[in-house]
Amino acid sequence: MTDLERGDVAAHDPADRHTAAPAHDLLCFSHLRWDFVYQRPQHLLSRCARARRVFFVEEPRPTDGPPRLEVGAREGGVRVAAPHLPESLQGEARDRAQRILLDELLRAHTIDHYGAWYYSPMALDYSRHLRPAATIYDCMDELTGFLGAPPALRERERELLARADLVFTGGHSLYEAKRPLHPAVHPFPSSIDVAHFARARAPQPDPADQAELPRPRLGYFGVIDERLDRDLLDAVAAARPDWQFVMVGPVVKIDPRDLPRRPNIRWLGHKPYAELPRYIAGWDVAIMPFARNDATRFISPTKTPEYLAAGRPVVSTSIRDVVRPYGLMGLVAIADTPDEFIVAAECELHRRHRRRWLGEVDAFLARSSWDSTWDRMHALMTAALRGETSQSSCSTT
Repeated sequence: MTDLERGDVAAHDPADRHTAAPAHDLLCFSHLRWDFVYQRPQHLLSRCARARRVFFVEEPRPTDGPPRLEVGAREGGVRVAAPHLPESLQGEARDRAQRILLDELLRAHTIDHYGAWYYSPMALDYSRHLRPAATIYDCMDELTGFLGAPPALRERERELLARADLVFTGGHSLYEAKRPLHPAVHPFPSSIDVAHFARARAPQPDPADQAELPRPRLGYFGVIDERLDRDLLDAVAAARPDWQFVMVGPVVKIDPRDLPRRPNIRWLGHKPYAELPRYIAGWDVAIMPFARNDATRFISPTKTPEYLAAGRPVVSTSIRDVVRPYGLMGLVAIADTPDEFIVAAECELHRRHRRRWLGEVDAFLARSSWDSTWDRMHALMTAALRGETSQSSCSTT
């Protein structure tokens, strides 16, 4: 066996097979790294791993050595498979190396009966030879609209839709876009770990890097990329120098030098999921200053219910899946221009009847949780693994 064929895959543990009660494992192919921002894939697949083995296959990392695959367990039981490939490998040679490492993963862990779960249609380039019991496409975003999307992405998605037994979408706008393309599309908008973010409602010490900031504070957490309306943020911060803007999250795909730089805008970088409630506990208003562009046309921001569970009023631009239902229900203020954003934030800073608003928030959030969302998704997936078919539905909230 060559070094390429051998790779660097964890040896098969005979006990591995006995820990999985169901007959089918799950192979997930993702463009997102497991240890990046904790979001939809982590919430769903950690719950999946309670009942079956889950292998989360990431996109390759660069290496100076031969191709290898590192497999390691994460909290919650998910096994993360990280390919390491020389940057000199490109095109078909790169795909071939990934196929070899993927096949080694299946052999080393005796993955014989499995389903394939895709976040990245581009993963078909090295996985289309697989024969899973069922193929699931969890379309959490319209990736073709994102900055730097591969030219072949749209074609790969058409291929994935033709192969898929089930399609899930991360919001209702995406559901409406994908429903004509597949007979079994099901909308599952962002859910919420209420207990985690409700910790922000209790008084607690500020994290050190925001403790000295004066009030009021308007905060954001999440990935900072082309979806952020930098001009809007800059204009609002310029108009209200007495407000502090706390921006928490990693900067990706855009040049950090293009971020607005003002004394009242603080870029605090990436923070672990466990620490987010501590940050938001020290904010007066949570904000979602999203641009309205191709990258945000179909987004359903998970942070919307997270902000609300933390008990913070929210001001957002008119993202469709935020307007409907949060804006229409009066749970989130909607504003697009700098003047509108300032007026909306002023209103939230001086909101009357806060207790009644919190009651409405809690009543709404009680209808949705990651546990209940996963239970419904898992039931559909289990039926697909058994060869049962389903029809598109719009029954989730």
